[in-house]
Amino acid sequence: MIDKPQGKLIPTLSLFSAFMLTVSSVIGSGIYKKVAPMSLELMAPGLVLLCWVMAGLITLCGALSNAEIASMLADSGGEYVYYRKIYNRFFAFLYGWTSFSVIRSASLASIAYVFSQSLNSLVPLPQFPDSIASFSILGIFTPFDNFGVKAVTILLIIGLTWVNYRGLKGGEGLSRNVLILVTISIVLIIGLGLTIGGGSFTNLATPAAGYEEHSWFDGAFISHLFAALLAAFWAYEGWSTTGYLGGEIKNPNRNLPLALVFGVLFVMLVYVSINFTYLYVLPMDQIVDVAQSQNTIAAVAVVKHFLGAGGGLFISLLILLTTFGATNTTALMPPRLYYSMAREGMFFSSSAYIHPRYNTPSNAFIIQAFWASMLVLSGSFDQLTDMLVFASFIFYGATALGVFVLRIKMPDAPRPYKAWGYPIVPALFILFCAALIIITLIGKPREALLGLALMLTGIPFYIYWQKKLVKG
Repeated sequence: MIDKPQGKLIPTLSLFSAFMLTVSSVIGSGIYKKVAPMSLELMAPGLVLLCWVMAGLITLCGALSNAEIASMLADSGGEYVYYRKIYNRFFAFLYGWTSFSVIRSASLASIAYVFSQSLNSLVPLPQFPDSIASFSILGIFTPFDNFGVKAVTILLIIGLTWVNYRGLKGGEGLSRNVLILVTISIVLIIGLGLTIGGGSFTNLATPAAGYEEHSWFDGAFISHLFAALLAAFWAYEGWSTTGYLGGEIKNPNRNLPLALVFGVLFVMLVYVSINFTYLYVLPMDQIVDVAQSQNTIAAVAVVKHFLGAGGGLFISLLILLTTFGATNTTALMPPRLYYSMAREGMFFSSSAYIHPRYNTPSNAFIIQAFWASMLVLSGSFDQLTDMLVFASFIFYGATALGVFVLRIKMPDAPRPYKAWGYPIVPALFILFCAALIIITLIGKPREALLGLALMLTGIPFYIYWQKKLVKG
């Protein structure tokens, strides 16, 4: 129980700010890197672009479904608040715990790590000698391996935590300004790539050597298609986190749904345009070669192709700027979820504290930074990110199902926004979520089962906090 003086969360964000935060929470390293592994899976430019469009449309279906519930139940905590109303306290807790232990903390760690890797490619960071770097805990965790990159990653997490700890406006303003610079730079790359990039529409129509045409119902093709979609979904991941700020958005029942829907539409437009440019400029064989080269990024190869070494430096700096902004937005929003859980006695009690001067969930920021830093040091968070899409789509599907549940449970409740295409759009999204979960369980059982196991680690905490509530 927090009994010292507190502040409160204040609705200060406009529709434009919420829109910018939605976009900033999505556009990260995926826009530069994912076209290469997707090309390796599919071997054909048209199929790669189709995957970006499909992933965008499926994400949009999720956003349209999420928007109806947000228009009814907008509050700090996002889906945690929604699930408590739609299902029950336990399912809401399971979502919040999974977000803390796997989804959001690992996202923060991984995006910050990409920033540090990019910095290391420009300015080599100091490392420990092998005698120290090879030290392991239980033969699994190697905290001193690649330590220069890990140290910068943790410093970035701490620094951006400090910015957001000191007020929502500062963190939101930083994300907004970085996103404006990133968007201008991406538009510049698209414009130059399509005009002076030396590309050809022939590149868009020519598959890679070794490409074999398959039926759409062929099991091998479906496996490759879903592998490519998983890569694209990682690039689209994060759009729903704006819902965590429901208590700090002006007129949230109207502005939050609009921010989600138009944010996803904008991201989809950017992703399809930039990937069209990549595939227009470079032949598919060269992009497949990038995927097979461990330390090469597709966007760097494309821009170097038409702007030389100076272009390579420009895109490397742009990747730094983009991942910096995405890390900031990823750090900014989840503590509102942990605050909402703690306020109801379902998380570490100190997380319910609102700083009296900065009006932020300051302790929740500190807890998040600590856990994300532990994931960085463990060296195991890359494996956790393989589970992010799997775990996320369990809950994305649950939110879409909630549209149907609330139409039955609360038929007369005001709905400032109603899901476009209901019941077809949310139903199709639920079916896709189920398909992705099943295919991941079959194709990547280790990652899927480990993800489920991490979700279930929250059960002892739930029992403990539930007992405290009963006694209290």
